Amino acid sequence: MKQDDEGLDGLVRKRIRALRVAQGWSLEELATRARLSQSSLSRIENGQRRLALDQLVTLARALDTTLDQLVETATDDVVTSPMIDGAHGVMRWPIKGDPGMTVMRQRMTEPPPDNPARMRAHPGREWLVVLSGTAILMLGTRRFRLEANQAAEFPTMMPHAIGAEGGPCEILGIFDRDARRGHQREDGDRDA
Repeated sequence: MKQDDEGLDGLVRKRIRALRVAQGWSLEELATRARLSQSSLSRIENGQRRLALDQLVTLARALDTTLDQLVETATDDVVTSPMIDGAHGVMRWPIKGDPGMTVMRQRMTEPPPDNPARMRAHPGREWLVVLSGTAILMLGTRRFRLEANQAAEFPTMMPHAIGAEGGPCEILGIFDRDARRGHQREDGDRDA
C-alpha cells in the first residue's frame, strides 16, 4: 500500500486510529493486543511505516473488526431505492452489508386471521415497528396490540400473523434471510 495520506492507505490508517480511540485504548494497549511495538503502531497510524497485510489482519482482530471492514471503500452506493410491489402494497430495501437482510414497508388493512391454522412458522427472526395506525401481532396464542412507534421482535419459529386493527396501519419490518423466505409463497406473493 502507498505511504501517503491519500486514498485507501490514508483511510485505513485513520480507521485504525479511530477504532483505537473509540475503544478508549492508548497506543500501548492496542500495540500489546496486536503484538506490535508501540513505536511500530504509532508509525503505522502516522503513515511513516508501510502497511503490511499480516499487520492489518492482526490489527483488525485486535480491534474486533474484520479485514474487509478495515479496508472497505464502497461508499458510492449510500442511497438505496426501494423495490415496489404495488399489487401487495409492499416496498422492500435490501441491506447491502448483509444481503440476507431485507427492510420492508407494508400497509395493512385486514385484521390478522382468526384461525390459528393460517399463522405461519418458519426459521428466522423478525423485527417490526408500527409507522401509523394500530397493528395486531399474533404470536402463538398471544395477541399483542402495537400502536404507532412501538416495535416488536420475535423468532419466527413461533406461529405468527400480523394485521390491522380499526383501520389501515403501516409497518416497517426487518427480516433475516430465513424469515424473508418464510414469508414468500411459491408464487412470489408475500403473506404476513
